[in-house]
Amino acid sequence: MNLTTLYCYLTEGCNLACRHCWIAPKFQAGEKKYPSLDFDLFCDIIRQAKPIGLNKVKLTGGEPLLHPRILDLLGFIRAEQLDLIIESNGVLCTPELAAEIKRGKNAFISVSLDGADAATNEWVRGVKGSFDQAVDGIRNLAAAGMKPQIIMSLMRHNRDQVEAMVRLAESLGAGSVKFNLVQPTERGEQLRAAGETLSVAELIELGRWVETDLAPRAGIPLFYSHPPAFRPLSRLFFSASDGCGQCGIFGILGVLANGSYALCGIGESVPELVFGHAAKDRLETVWRDSPVLKEIRDGLPARLEGVCSRCVHRAMCLGSCIAQNYYRTRNLSAPFWFCAEAEEQGLFPASRLVPSNGR
Repeated sequence: MNLTTLYCYLTEGCNLACRHCWIAPKFQAGEKKYPSLDFDLFCDIIRQAKPIGLNKVKLTGGEPLLHPRILDLLGFIRAEQLDLIIESNGVLCTPELAAEIKRGKNAFISVSLDGADAATNEWVRGVKGSFDQAVDGIRNLAAAGMKPQIIMSLMRHNRDQVEAMVRLAESLGAGSVKFNLVQPTERGEQLRAAGETLSVAELIELGRWVETDLAPRAGIPLFYSHPPAFRPLSRLFFSASDGCGQCGIFGILGVLANGSYALCGIGESVPELVFGHAAKDRLETVWRDSPVLKEIRDGLPARLEGVCSRCVHRAMCLGSCIAQNYYRTRNLSAPFWFCAEAEEQGLFPASRLVPSNGR
């Protein structure tokens, strides 16, 4: 099995303090600095990964553009002829940095924006001025010739701004908008406990409206990140890598800011999903011999449990997000929370379930 993609969580700090963040990095402002992935160690990881199939690197965080050597990282990835993906809050994306990102091979960047106005976005993001800064960052990317994707995480506070966000994205030169479900992990779990997240029934209704009403009227592609079982058949394969099945769980590995290898950023919260450290463990050995990775490869989709075991999309979806499933249950085969709750509430579409005599 080839390792095709590294998810590099470059920084332990973030310059925003988002209410819903599933990793919950430390807030970094002023003179306070938190650790970031060592540049030389990063280069060594890339060199070890290429012989076993690496062709793509995703830079995320924390906030990846906070990394003190971000320009060197971008230059190294470009020199190694690897595809580049960046997930950012856009606040630090100057015209010069946008131009450097554009130089990357097949460069793609998503920018998180959680409100179509400053008040809404900053209620979510926790820092005054961040809306205008993020909008400037998106404009800088568009001016550099990119088509950034805007990602909006859906919650009670911004649900009425979905269409306004699409219109804002169109006006800024974005290439698409993706609507994310807030995952009940770390701060997202706290947000849910406070009653600020949408119920499964509300998310299903909103998704139906986005995909059948709003999307045909939009001037750019829209992606709604609910599991495949809830998508219209016409949009079943119209996805934006919104779950582990779609993101390629069999071919990815996370690298944390401290140099540890992990399933993904969930390793910040769940120590047993950390598989070693780049300074002392050979990447190929970690990739080949990690018991967790072997269990995932050998077990999916056949060992999925609950409603996921009966879903006709299980081979495509693979449980949607293994990290979230494990965080919630400490079971790699557990069903995805959204689908499990939908089934409990009688909302899971019966047409997407294997008949009881069909297995």
